[in-house]
Amino acid sequence: METIQIESAGKIRRNKPTIEKKLNVKITIQGRKVEIEGNPVEEYEASLILDALDFGFSLKDALKLTDENVIFRKLPIKQFTTRKNLEEVRGRIIGTEGKTKRVIEEVSGCAVVLHQNTIGVIGPAENIEEATTALQKLIKGSKQTNVYRFLERMNTAQRGKRFFKEKEKEENNEEIEDEEEQ
Repeated sequence: METIQIESAGKIRRNKPTIEKKLNVKITIQGRKVEIEGNPVEEYEASLILDALDFGFSLKDALKLTDENVIFRKLPIKQFTTRKNLEEVRGRIIGTEGKTKRVIEEVSGCAVVLHQNTIGVIGPAENIEEATTALQKLIKGSKQTNVYRFLERMNTAQRGKRFFKEKEKEENNEEIEDEEEQ
């Protein structure tokens, strides 16, 4: 049995039946204390999902954590800046009408949530590094356009890697087919 502390139980109470069904665990909520019962792997996944929900992620994004290639990372803003006005830093991360946050999410393939002075990121392991680096650059004061350019370069490099991997698979499949025909 695993026990975790949460800030608000409302969102977790609403999504409790879905989480219990998907992860095959039993969740008991007592005030700000949540107990999870199940096998150790399912308990761990449930605690990650509950932590993500409590942080502010949607159930859909939080449930992605059941995939072993998806990671949840928290970035405390104060760790990357010496500025006193953190409201300004949060504004830089969000951008005008949410544009900067949206671009980071779309290009990196990660979900980003800003909660008080901490940023939460959920995404595939290969993309989360790019998203966190981009967010760190924004916090440290880089211009949004430079951060967009960084993400685009990383995204292009990723696509190139995927292209070559797919080509290699196709060539291997063709070789196997040629051997089978002989």
